[in-house]
Amino acid sequence: MDKRTSTALAAALVAALTFGTAGCSGGQKADDARGRKNLATANNGRTLGGTPTKGGTLTVLSNQDFTHLDPARNWVMNDMAFGTRLLYRTLVSYKAAPGTAGGELVPDLATDLGTPSDGAKTWTFHLKRGIKYEDGTPVTAQDVKYNVERSFSPDLPGGADYAARYLKGAKGYQGPAKGEHLDSVKTPDDRTIVFELRKPFAEFPNATVMPTFAPVPKARDKGPQYDNRPFSSGPYKIATYQRNKKLILVRNPHWDPGTDGIRKAYPDKLVMVMGLKPNQIDDRMIASQGADASAVPWYALRPESAAKVLTRAEVRERLLAESTNCTDMVQMHTGRAPFDNVKVRQAVQYALDKEVVVTSSGGPAFNDASTAYMPAALFGGKQPDTLKVPATGDADKAEQLLKEAGKPNGFTTKMTVSNGDKGRAEAVQQSLAKAGIKVTIETVDPSAFYATIGDTANRTDMVYTGWCPDYPSGSTFLPFVFDGRYVKEKGNSGNHSLFRDEPTMKRMDEIAAMTDAKKANAAWRELDGEILAKAPAVPVLVRRWPLVVGTNIAGAYGQTSFGGQLDYASVGLKDPAKSEG
Repeated sequence: MDKRTSTALAAALVAALTFGTAGCSGGQKADDARGRKNLATANNGRTLGGTPTKGGTLTVLSNQDFTHLDPARNWVMNDMAFGTRLLYRTLVSYKAAPGTAGGELVPDLATDLGTPSDGAKTWTFHLKRGIKYEDGTPVTAQDVKYNVERSFSPDLPGGADYAARYLKGAKGYQGPAKGEHLDSVKTPDDRTIVFELRKPFAEFPNATVMPTFAPVPKARDKGPQYDNRPFSSGPYKIATYQRNKKLILVRNPHWDPGTDGIRKAYPDKLVMVMGLKPNQIDDRMIASQGADASAVPWYALRPESAAKVLTRAEVRERLLAESTNCTDMVQMHTGRAPFDNVKVRQAVQYALDKEVVVTSSGGPAFNDASTAYMPAALFGGKQPDTLKVPATGDADKAEQLLKEAGKPNGFTTKMTVSNGDKGRAEAVQQSLAKAGIKVTIETVDPSAFYATIGDTANRTDMVYTGWCPDYPSGSTFLPFVFDGRYVKEKGNSGNHSLFRDEPTMKRMDEIAAMTDAKKANAAWRELDGEILAKAPAVPVLVRRWPLVVGTNIAGAYGQTSFGGQLDYASVGLKDPAKSEG
C-alpha cells in the first residue's frame, strides 16, 4: 500500500549519533556503532507504559489531516491503522500485539479466516452475531458487499484494488450508483458473504484486512462526502470532524467487546489536533507537560529532533522505532522522454547517493539503505544486492550511461514530493546533480500528495514515494508497483513509474498461479532483481517509524503490520484522571 513519508535534513542527528566518538579508540568506536544499532531496535517488540486503565482522553498531535477515512478509499498505512482499529471493522484483521505476533491474521467481523472452495477461487465468510453500528442497527453481509462495490466507483479513487484485481466479472464495473451490482459477490443471507474470483487466490483472507472489506450501509452512503463522516461499526464514532483542524471520537455505545477480540478501546475519548508544525509536535512530546503527557504523535519524529531524544535517557525510554517494512523509491515516468530510455533510468540508479539520503532521513539508527524493491521481510530478513551499485553512487558510471543514451550534457526534470520528504528530495537532488541531472523539487501537502501524483496526465516525471506490502508476500508488492495493466489516468496508485513491460506482467501471472508458496516466494525475489535491472524506479531506503509518546501513555507499541504506527487497538493511559479534554 502507498505510504506517507516525512521529515527533512538532520545535521543534528549526525552529531547525536557520533556523540562522544571523537578521539576514541577503534574499539570504542565499534562499541558506539553497536550502541547506535541497538538504539534503533531497542523498543522492537516491546510495549511501553504497562497495561492501560480504562477511561480518560487520548490526544493525538498531528501536522496534517487524513488522506481518506472512507473505507473504500483508505489505503495509506497511518489512515488504515486509525480507521480499522477505531471506526470500522473488517472481515479479518491483525492481532493486537507487538513484534512479529502483530502479523497474525485473526477474525474480526467474520467468525473465522474464511473457507475456500473450487481450488481457492471461491471464498465464504460468515459474520458474527451481535455486531452493531453506532445507531444500534445490525451489520450485515450486504453492507460489506456494498462497500466492496463502492470501491469501484470512479468518484471514490485511492482505495485498495484487490477486488478489482481478483473478483470475477469485475472488469468495467463502475460501482453501485446506477443500481448495478457484482454477481461475483453473493450474500445468501444477512450473515454470509461469498466471493467468486476469476483465478485462484490462496492469500485472499489477507486481502480482507483492507478497509475495502469493512461494512457501509447503503442508506448512509454520501459518495465523496462519506469521507467526512464514516458510519461506525467499531468501538468509537465521530463526534465532530473539522477538516485540517480537529477530530473528536467518542465511544460507540453499541459496540460489544464480546464480539471483538482485537480492540481494547481503553480511552473514553480521542482528540486529534491537526495543523500543528512538526517541530512543535516533537518539542511537545519530548517535554510531555500537562495534557501532552496523555498525548501521542501522529507522525514520525523528525531527524532534526533526534538529538534531543537520544541524549536523554528519560525521553529515550519513551521512544518506539519499529520498522515500517516499506521501501522509499524514486519512481520515473517510463512513458515519457527521457525516462522511456532504460539507460537514462539506469543513470539515475548509479547517480543516486543513498548514504546521503539515509543521513538526511535520520541516519542508520532510523533507516537502512535499500538494494532491492521489496523490503527485507520479503527476502527472509536480508535484501539482496543484485546490481552492486555503490551505496554512495557512481557518478562516472551515470555520466557514461547518459552519453550512451544521447544525453552527454545531462538533462533537466522535476520531482514531486510530500512536504515532509523535502529533505530527502534535496539529498536526491544534490547527488543527481553530480552526474548532470538537474532536478527541480515540487512539494505537495501530504493530504493531497497521492491525488497529485495519481493524476498521470499532469504529474511530474519523477516522484518520491514508497510502497508497503499489505502482508508478507511478494504478490502484494511487485504487482501493485509494476503491473501496467492497473494504471489509472486519475487516482493511480502504486505504479507511479507507469511501467508497462510485457515480460514482467507475464511472469507476474505465472507466479500468481503457483500453488507452492516456497516456489512463489523464490520467484517473486528473482523477479525483483529482473525489474531492478530495467530501472523503472530506484529503491532508496527502508525506514523505521520513530515515535516519542507522553509520560502518561500505556500499552504503546508499534504495529509492524501498519508500518510501525501505534496500534490504536491497545493504547491508552496510565492514569485517566491526569488527562485533559
